[in-house]
Amino acid sequence: MDIVATIIPIFAVIILGWFASVRGFIPQEFLGPANRLVYYIAIPAMIFRSISRSSFTRQFDIKVLLITLLSILVIFGFAWCVGVITRIRREQRSAFVQDSFHGNLGYIGLAVAYYFLGTEGLARASIIAGFMMILQNLLGVTVLALYSSDESMKEGKWNIALRIMRNPIILSVIAGMLFSIVEIPIPLIINRSLDILSGLALPMALLIIGGSLSFKLMRLNMLLVLSTGMIKLVLLPGLGFLLFSLSGILPADYLPGLILLASPTATVTYVMAKEMNGDTDFAVAAISTSTLMSAVTFTVWLNFAR
Repeated sequence: MDIVATIIPIFAVIILGWFASVRGFIPQEFLGPANRLVYYIAIPAMIFRSISRSSFTRQFDIKVLLITLLSILVIFGFAWCVGVITRIRREQRSAFVQDSFHGNLGYIGLAVAYYFLGTEGLARASIIAGFMMILQNLLGVTVLALYSSDESMKEGKWNIALRIMRNPIILSVIAGMLFSIVEIPIPLIINRSLDILSGLALPMALLIIGGSLSFKLMRLNMLLVLSTGMIKLVLLPGLGFLLFSLSGILPADYLPGLILLASPTATVTYVMAKEMNGDTDFAVAAISTSTLMSAVTFTVWLNFAR
């Protein structure tokens, strides 16, 4: 019942965002500014607030982190091999590989972690997410470098690498860990401001995800899009679940990592596909499909791990 009570409300808000977009309550022009507000201010505030108030030494589990990162690396290599062996078109292959491992951690992964595991689970998931984002973006840049044929983009690739280290979510994780480890006190006024901003983060993020869904593009390359979704939502968390179990880690300890591995394809993969002259329609289709599929797969994985 806890799992259903967690998953259904999250995806109900996502569908509400889609409906509001279709009916014109959320115009497409609103999504860009709203996304920047959530990405640069609200989500970082929520992550910083959560980590800074927790005990880092108690929340940080190196084994869970290493297995989570290893799972991403293995699936990255697997998806790449599948793309080469099946001879997927070059411009589509880069999007296929990215969509198979690059998860939507900030908007959906952390939402599930918070509503299923509570504040403590959110803090642990946020720490893992910071490291995952660094790896995901580095692998994304690797794909970009190998599949871009535009010589004028060489400098742009380094700009992308630089943006990784300026990622507001990664910076908020680092700042939160610093405040937690050193036990720096936060003034009441700032604390309450963070509370208000944190309350904005997840509802707005879920509405934005819903408003970005495209059912029309989901019908394009359906077999390939479904293949990407299966790799991202079944193989990746499945590998993580297997490694967690073989390592003897308790479900209560590895659930934050498993939830993040089970997150659907990140919306940033569309941006990456656009930067590398890849197949942006395929990227949007994969994002939309995996987001909807994850309503089922999240339920399955949370039941397995419970």
